[in-house]
Amino acid sequence: MTATPRHVIFGTGAIGLAVLDALRRRGETARMVNRSGQARVPDDVEVVGGDARDPAFTTEVARGAGVVYQTLNPPYAEWTAQFPQLQAGVLAAAEATGARLVSMENVYMYGRPAGRPLTEDRAYDAHTTKGQLRGRMARELLAAHDAGRVEVAIGRASDYFGPRGGAQSNLGDRVFPAALAGKTATVLGDPDQPHTYTYVPDIGEGLAVLGEHPDAPGQVWHLPNDPDTRTTYQLVDLVYRQAGRPRGKLRRLPPLLLRAVGLVNPTMRELVEMQYQFDEPFVVDSSKITNKLGVEATPVEQAIAHTLREYRHG
Repeated sequence: MTATPRHVIFGTGAIGLAVLDALRRRGETARMVNRSGQARVPDDVEVVGGDARDPAFTTEVARGAGVVYQTLNPPYAEWTAQFPQLQAGVLAAAEATGARLVSMENVYMYGRPAGRPLTEDRAYDAHTTKGQLRGRMARELLAAHDAGRVEVAIGRASDYFGPRGGAQSNLGDRVFPAALAGKTATVLGDPDQPHTYTYVPDIGEGLAVLGEHPDAPGQVWHLPNDPDTRTTYQLVDLVYRQAGRPRGKLRRLPPLLLRAVGLVNPTMRELVEMQYQFDEPFVVDSSKITNKLGVEATPVEQAIAHTLREYRHG
């Protein structure tokens, strides 16, 4: 390994690469860490392979860093078995090296919105297995911070979309390629419900700010979302209009079909319990990070235009 840069990013998926992009805009570089040691990054970015569940490995790879970012996300079907160990490995590295830990989370721990926007002070009322796991993991990080063991800042995003969003995004591979080809898009859940989607580059920018801002540690921050929450239907309509194609009908993957596919597809099986997010208005309030740290969401029209360009040329 080369000399450790100030930033070490665990995970080279869409979020880890978005953090790298945000750091490079600042003139910084980072070491990327994943299992294989390979990633699509610029030639001057080091990628180290290893098992992040091993605290000896994570500590060695992070030695000398000022900030470590936890953006690892195992497959849904492996969350219970792997996720706590992955987090523990990165937490051990931050504690051993004295680095600030910036952890990427979602909003599963809150459970059903019940007619109210989700804010950072919301109780952890998850009724799902994955939501309860997320709650336990968040409490573990904040307890480590409160005990003075490590500086922790947590960033949470809703369902994401944008460059590298891929098949995991509801507004990803089932929507943008279809729009560019003038074909029918497919989405999960009720497309007529307002639903917050967080733009991937805004996630990266938000996490980078949490890594540098003096007021960030010890708190949870919702990463920036467009305050004008639209329905999935409205967003898909914008995608087609910007692609210059007639939208036509929008195909919805019915819950019963999702359950049937889940019998043979582990990922789809794990999606079933999360469908409550699309059955009612699902609004994630990110005014805290905007008002206190000055991080604003990219206007949704601009975000969609950028994502279309990436899909067109990617």
